[in-house]
Amino acid sequence: MDKKRIYLSSPTMHGEEQKYVQEAFDTNWVAPLGPNVNAFEKEIAAYTGCGHAAALSAGTAAIHMALRLLGVGRGDVVFVPDLTFAASCNPIVYENGTPVLIDAEPDTWNMSPQALRRAFEKYPHPRAVICVHLYGTPAKLDEIMEICAEHDVPLIEDAAESLGSTYKGRHTGTFGKYGIYSFNGNKIITTSGGGMFVSAEEDAAKKVTFLATQARDPARHYQHSQIGYNYRMSNVTAGIGRGQLLHLEEHKAKKKAIYQQYREAFADIPQLRMNPMNPDGDANCWLSCLTIDKSSEITSDIVMDALEEKLNAESRPIWKPMHLQPVFSECDFFAHNEDGSSVGTDIFERGFCLPSDIKNTEAEMEAIIRTVRELF
Repeated sequence: MDKKRIYLSSPTMHGEEQKYVQEAFDTNWVAPLGPNVNAFEKEIAAYTGCGHAAALSAGTAAIHMALRLLGVGRGDVVFVPDLTFAASCNPIVYENGTPVLIDAEPDTWNMSPQALRRAFEKYPHPRAVICVHLYGTPAKLDEIMEICAEHDVPLIEDAAESLGSTYKGRHTGTFGKYGIYSFNGNKIITTSGGGMFVSAEEDAAKKVTFLATQARDPARHYQHSQIGYNYRMSNVTAGIGRGQLLHLEEHKAKKKAIYQQYREAFADIPQLRMNPMNPDGDANCWLSCLTIDKSSEITSDIVMDALEEKLNAESRPIWKPMHLQPVFSECDFFAHNEDGSSVGTDIFERGFCLPSDIKNTEAEMEAIIRTVRELF
């Protein structure tokens, strides 16, 4: 018989989601906007302490709207992490801006403050800085924010992977001028697909809501004075999000337990190292990752193939750095190391994401661990 699929990180439903979705059907609020959308925005704002929120169709849309509000246009430079998913960079190009790629640092795998300072030496007036909290681990926010303040440049926090993570007791996504969250299907909570723009500024959230609703002017007829977008979250998907949000802390606790179990299981194997945590933060541990020492004959591909073939278990490579992507290969890149070597490239070449689904049984976790250990 075929083995049950062990997923990297699949949705976990609880039942409350259906209640809110049913309310949307019962009241015929199945189109975009509606009571669930308004309530979900308020509930995310209350949970994170962000101030104000605008529910959108994707986290990518939220980044795009943040850049629009900052006036990014043709030729404007935006600093963005190199070790991230392409969605962190793509919206810069939507607005004809120029991504400048900042290497990771080894302590958290996030944007390197050292590389960021070098980038400011060459580009003293970027339009914005985007930082990402990779795999749910908070970046070195104090240092990054200090650099941004020195140059009077606004910070956008891409907290797509870090909803529920905190830095010095405060939620990621609430430190920058604007923040964004994602509710994609594999995130710590999901709306099946969706995102949230957040800001302490009420006017900013209202402006995003306006732009994301086709920028329709307040006239009886359909009138548009500027370009808008069809980016609003639907009332049905917002209902899913409301039900999921009730279980966010539960999901976070289970993700952290998975990380800790892996960490303890591989602690005695010198070739293996888990993705690092920021001591000033509390990560949601969205995905647990392993890196393999260069001296080992076993590669990440060998481990991922073994998990797939023996257990039908899904794993995934670390994000491929943006400067190695064909579409961004011409972008300027600033390395963390003074010799010009890339920390992000090293992590990518040696690392992979372990199955991190909170529905994994104890037997499945033991099988994953045993399969990895046997290779070493």
